[in-house]
Amino acid sequence: MQTRPLPSAPDARSPAGAEIRHLIESETGGMIHSTVPPGQVNRATVHATVSEFWHVLSGQGQIWRQDDTGEETTPLTAGVSIEIPVGTAFQYRCTGPGPLKFLCITMPPWPGDHEATVLDGPWQPTAPTPEVTLLPEPVRRSTA
Repeated sequence: MQTRPLPSAPDARSPAGAEIRHLIESETGGMIHSTVPPGQVNRATVHATVSEFWHVLSGQGQIWRQDDTGEETTPLTAGVSIEIPVGTAFQYRCTGPGPLKFLCITMPPWPGDHEATVLDGPWQPTAPTPEVTLLPEPVRRSTA
């Protein structure tokens, strides 16, 4: 069993550009807290092997998602939950005056930044580039 408080500072930056705080990880999945500053547009990405569930805690934003069946842009506001199936292209941005904050559950656990491929999306990214801002990978703790 794991218990962990929300870290006060970000542990890393996602390949898309969000600040992330690692919460819990097990053999079946992981959970992080993500923060996107006001006005930031993250890079569009697609994941090779993981699916994600998001639950918006606060702020306002939009997410664009595209798969083989079509595409849609969805408002992100407190209380909204979304799914990003494996192989779905997506891009998100913070459109409100405060940061966009959400929980992200990844299944299976995040294998590393090689998982995400950056691609063209509907909006011009403004997020810091990963070469400059990517922080070290967190130390993984055994759950055994």
